[in-house]
Amino acid sequence: MSIPRTNWAGSITFRAARTHRPSTVEQLRELVAAGAQVRALGSGHSFSTIADTTGDLISLDGLPRTVRIDPGRLGAAGQPSVTVDAAIRYGDLAARLDQAGYALHNLASLPHIAVAGACATGTHGSGDSNGSLATAVSAIELVTADGELVTLNRANGEFSAEFGGMVVALGALGIVTSVTLDIVPAFTVRQWVYQDLPRRQLDANFAEIFASAYSVSVFTDWRPPYAARVWLKQRTDAADNAEPPPRWLDARLAEVPLHPVPGMPASHTTQQLGVPGPWHERLPHFRPEYTPSSGDELQSEYLVPREHAVEALAALNPLADRIASVLRIAEIRTVAADDLWLSMAYQRDSAAFHFTWRKDTTAVLPVLAAMEERLAPFGARPHWGKLFVLEPPALRTLYPRLPDFEDLLARYDPAGVFRNDFIDRRVIGR
Repeated sequence: MSIPRTNWAGSITFRAARTHRPSTVEQLRELVAAGAQVRALGSGHSFSTIADTTGDLISLDGLPRTVRIDPGRLGAAGQPSVTVDAAIRYGDLAARLDQAGYALHNLASLPHIAVAGACATGTHGSGDSNGSLATAVSAIELVTADGELVTLNRANGEFSAEFGGMVVALGALGIVTSVTLDIVPAFTVRQWVYQDLPRRQLDANFAEIFASAYSVSVFTDWRPPYAARVWLKQRTDAADNAEPPPRWLDARLAEVPLHPVPGMPASHTTQQLGVPGPWHERLPHFRPEYTPSSGDELQSEYLVPREHAVEALAALNPLADRIASVLRIAEIRTVAADDLWLSMAYQRDSAAFHFTWRKDTTAVLPVLAAMEERLAPFGARPHWGKLFVLEPPALRTLYPRLPDFEDLLARYDPAGVFRNDFIDRRVIGR
């Protein structure tokens, strides 16, 4: 299998001088120890240059895909755990967990993404009470700059005090080889979609809408009359698991399956219309056996404090025409606060504004700059794996633990083996 030279969407071309696809951790350790500049490539679903390098690009796709469930190993939250090789995709992991009677607390929209890369960038699903995917991480095994294999643990050991800086680490501390995740008993979910939710109802009832199900997503194209679609994913064991009314907040219950992006086939999406099914076949929007869209796109995402979500949306209203002119679809979700230093939801419950753009970087970047200016009063934090134009001085005000993270880099990778242009120029500002 050849190593991809671009990201999934074809919007980033990797500049690596050399590419590698080790099949064992020992081979990986040798490559890292011999390299002057190294970056890891997972599933390639980032839209920023976070995985790019001019040195050695190491694909994790050749490594094993083992799943080791330990019902007796209790994490900090009191649940059993699973240890997985870093290259495994969430879709594959979820199916194997469900067969064993377990689940992850949440999943992202795409089941196609790799566990290690998703956690390293703070990628998330949705739900007022659901933290990002990285909040499930209780231990990490990684290869450090000298080729050593080190285990980092959340609960104990010499790294526990700094663990919050080592999970969402942007690939800058080492190459992750395995991850241990907290798991919960398997559960089932029903999914409904409401159409034509008026914008005035979204603004007036934002908290009610996002508290109405285990996981909620609102999609809009930012075109007048700004009506939205609402994806409701409800656990069947929830206390309020009632049949949905045909009308809700002036929106109407969909009678046929829909795709979040208008014009795309609903056959690519997970089962709707309230049909109950396993958690991993409902929480993502898309089925793992299908490409979720054409890939001909760019993506950006900004997280603001949840209590300011409606104000932040209003701040973008003057840009509606500019946004709509280059937009495929926008999605609004909620994420619970965490204590991971570089997480977009660090110490604040958040609302996430996600934008899927047409693949026209020249047209999109000025719109991002205008959006970031209008969202600045709300402390909007950009997703590390998506496109943004914010510079390091602004990022430093948004991520209060960024100086502590720089200290970690200086101590655990003083030669900058795992740094690249994205880390040096966009994050640290060197």
